[in-house]
Amino acid sequence: MNSNAENAYPAFHTVTEAARILRVAPSTLYRAIRAGDFPAIRLRTRYVVPAAALDALLAAVAETGGLVDPAQIVATRRTAREVREQSGGASW
Repeated sequence: MNSNAENAYPAFHTVTEAARILRVAPSTLYRAIRAGDFPAIRLRTRYVVPAAALDALLAAVAETGGLVDPAQIVATRRTAREVREQSGGASW
């Protein structure tokens, strides 16, 4: 196996890894994910956090210098998706 591939930045983080990056308890992050307030992908019984989503949140904090609320971001995306679905747009 290529050592570069082994050292490559992961596409996904486990909830524990993401919680460590955010300096919160994994149980806190699990609650936020289950409530739909934090971006994650559910694969059967397991959740993974897209590295791109985590990077975007961290970049938004650095860019604004203020509070970034993932719940607000998720709610905005959810509303946009519902509008697209009701207007006959793509479901993805």
